[in-house]
Amino acid sequence: MAWYESALFYHIYPLGLAGAPRKNDYSQPVHRLMDLLPWLGHIRALGCTGLYIGPLFESGSHGYDTTDYRKLDTRLGDNADLMRFVAACHEVGIRVILDAVFNHTGRDFFAFRDLLAHRESSPFRDWYCHVDFGGNNEYNDGFSYENWGGYNLLAKLNLRNPRVVEYHLESVRFWVKEFDIDGLRLDTADVLDFDFMRRLRETAAAVKPEFWLMGEVIHGDYSRWANDSILHAVTNYHLHKALYSGHNDHNYFEIAHTVKRQLDLGMGSRLYNFADNHDVERIRTKLRNPAHFLPVHVLLCTLPGIPSLYYGSEFGIEGRKERGSDASLRPCLDLSGLLSQPNPYLDIIRALGQVHAREQALWYGDYRELQLTTTQYAFARGDLIITVNNGDSPAAFDLPGDGIYAGALSGREARAEGGRLRVELPSCGGEIWIPQREGRPSYAPIARSIQPPAQPAAPSAPTPEPRRAASGKPYEDMTVSELQAEILAKMAANGPVTDRMRQDVLENVYHNSLLNWVRSFR
Repeated sequence: MAWYESALFYHIYPLGLAGAPRKNDYSQPVHRLMDLLPWLGHIRALGCTGLYIGPLFESGSHGYDTTDYRKLDTRLGDNADLMRFVAACHEVGIRVILDAVFNHTGRDFFAFRDLLAHRESSPFRDWYCHVDFGGNNEYNDGFSYENWGGYNLLAKLNLRNPRVVEYHLESVRFWVKEFDIDGLRLDTADVLDFDFMRRLRETAAAVKPEFWLMGEVIHGDYSRWANDSILHAVTNYHLHKALYSGHNDHNYFEIAHTVKRQLDLGMGSRLYNFADNHDVERIRTKLRNPAHFLPVHVLLCTLPGIPSLYYGSEFGIEGRKERGSDASLRPCLDLSGLLSQPNPYLDIIRALGQVHAREQALWYGDYRELQLTTTQYAFARGDLIITVNNGDSPAAFDLPGDGIYAGALSGREARAEGGRLRVELPSCGGEIWIPQREGRPSYAPIARSIQPPAQPAAPSAPTPEPRRAASGKPYEDMTVSELQAEILAKMAANGPVTDRMRQDVLENVYHNSLLNWVRSFR
């Protein structure tokens, strides 16, 4: 088993956590990365063995407009700081994954600066896609070029150009040699050239044993990217959406269907599971009932795949997109202050991290669905049994079982009789039932009182303008079939729509779920 298959990841957006200025003036390095060293003890205490931290390399603003692939962002320090930081992670048993922004560069990248200066005579004119010297843009460059996401700040690289490919591959070799990193998260992997990713996979195998490649993919058939020849894993946005909407809508069928579909595709450990990240609103903000934090994270840590926690969410902090800005999703946090107060959210995550670190069935155990209703969901991972309840009332489960089980979170004991395990969960509850056999680890229970209570709703913000389809009709006013057609159209705009993708859309007949889905497209 590779190290990443058993990992629980922690995810840091360093420019935010370190309190760096939003704009880079490229002045003297400020060693803010070193301020994050105290977080490593906290990360290990959560049971995490992997850290995804990024973006880290020199950029003009948010980190994804890279201007130097071989230099730590001066707002965070210098290359010596990054060497020390990775070494400190390794000393405490944490592998390190960095962001790799291969699809595009910022306008201050050396190749783009040369293109601006020398235009048609620049040796780097073919480093970028569809450069048109008869066009123009908002910067008055006197030429136009393909960008990412409609932002000319992000100039799209030509990954069919061998010189560009070799530049990126040499950067990977440099990162391993200089910083001893353990893998990469590929930004916007869903638009990267497949031949380039195949070359990258070959390089990964050569630079370091078990060097891990995980790609950011939002929609589509994940097996196109995560397989034996392209990437090791992809971001599981399908499950991300199902986790919060399946609880908000009291619809465990959506989650169970998502899991079954992905397992049918043979994904398993090829999925990077998360409840929130630096691009989406915090899970505490998305959940209508904060008490659902417990069952959401029980599922995150026990369903097939590699789970990840986004910094700060273990404390139950909130964060929402405001006026199109992601700033509140990427805050500077005071760790000592957060740890100084009792926190039920943190207790839950610590307990789940301990179970994930000890129970190997959660790394590679077979998944078997045992019971499913809109509000109750039970499944087995190996010999473990997991139960969750999104309902507002207690729920009874009648499951196949043998022997005596202990609840890892509650400490309750349950005995199976006649081949059946009958247990009850409180409202908004979750439990991991562990067979009691000699040598099996025991766990300190979480008191029921630490479950986050429902809290008064925050003052409502002004009602935003409804998002609309190209036809002008608000999504909220669409029928199920209209939403399905809109989602398929958006998928088609991003690339080929396979029969499996079409089937996934047409099988989803839940209006709220489809609303969340169509809104998730960039």
